[in-house]
Amino acid sequence: MTFEVPRGDGYVEVDLPDCDVTIAELPGGEPVDVREAAEEAVANPHGPPLVERASADDEVAIVVTDVTRDAPDGILVDVLFDELEAAGVDREQVTIVLGLGLHRPMDEAEIEAELGEYADLAENHDPDETVTLGEVNDVPIEIYRPVAEADLVLTTGQSEPHQYAGFSGGAKTVIIGAGGESFIKYTHGPDMLSQESVKLGKIDGNPFREAVEEAGELVGLDFCLNVTPGPDGFLDASAGDSGAVVRDLAETAREALAFEVDGEYDAVVSGVGAPKDAQLYQTTRGITYVVLSDGAPVKEGGRVVVPAVLDEGYGAGRGEERFYEWLSGAEDAESAYQAMLQGYEPGAQRGFVTVRSLRHADAYITNSEDPELVEECLMHAEESVEDAIEPGSDVLVVPKAPKTLLV
Repeated sequence: MTFEVPRGDGYVEVDLPDCDVTIAELPGGEPVDVREAAEEAVANPHGPPLVERASADDEVAIVVTDVTRDAPDGILVDVLFDELEAAGVDREQVTIVLGLGLHRPMDEAEIEAELGEYADLAENHDPDETVTLGEVNDVPIEIYRPVAEADLVLTTGQSEPHQYAGFSGGAKTVIIGAGGESFIKYTHGPDMLSQESVKLGKIDGNPFREAVEEAGELVGLDFCLNVTPGPDGFLDASAGDSGAVVRDLAETAREALAFEVDGEYDAVVSGVGAPKDAQLYQTTRGITYVVLSDGAPVKEGGRVVVPAVLDEGYGAGRGEERFYEWLSGAEDAESAYQAMLQGYEPGAQRGFVTVRSLRHADAYITNSEDPELVEECLMHAEESVEDAIEPGSDVLVVPKAPKTLLV
């Protein structure tokens, strides 16, 4: 059988004539025009309209997602500016904060590509330049100073399946994206991530999501505008109170992105694509979103195969460096997992869930520009997907793993 899997901005064609292949076809939905959907969401928000929450003399911070996400932040920011202008807020009163978390800073070209005419208002988050606003679960909530000192805090982004938060977006973009190391260490540490209720697709009763939303209330997140992606394009937008926005969009996403797994497979071919497959850190989502899903489609000792570009190596941020140090310094997945259970620095959590997955199945990264890096990090490198799969295998293909809920 011949099929295509994302790699970078394009696809690789795969031919597995000797295998029994199942494609994870998603229910999907009709893509919307993002601007029209965002304008409608802002006009019909959860809670008071933005124009009623804003004052003409407010200093405003808008926290947006970074280059590792593919949210249409530029369009969403433009829609928010229309509302701010109606409230009497001038452009000069607005700062746009790139919610990096512990990822690398974005360069001028990336900022221009994301924000267009608003690029001059943007600045990269610095996790070392924070203000402590209080505590959640005895953990200090540190927020980037321009956000902490703003009169009005807004956020844009997307709500999609997330390994820890259930779904991304909402308060997470502010609390993690523009936050300090203390809360990131707490929410992304082994004690939190080992809990059964911290999982992909779960919101209510998820202690990670609950902690993030409590922190959002403490910070004073005033208004959220998010979209949710489908298999192709975006399916809906929602605005207003952040918790309600995430739950609203999660309902849409669950209907569009769920695939019911029937049995276990010898191998799963997992697509990631741009922008995430530029670096190994983000590429491993193609492994963990499969192995640690509710559907658990990979047999014990099976294989997860992910085509990726890896033109940025393992990534350039503080978190990516810690991820690399753990994986490249380990003898095997089991010893790394046991060591990481004792604790690790924030950012290394992607290493933790990766080795947790590798205890169950082997991972193969194919078609990459950095096979040596892959081999350094407890995974296997092959030139093609075909080379990574044994003849006669029972194979599941998940073309867009980060946007799929395997149930």
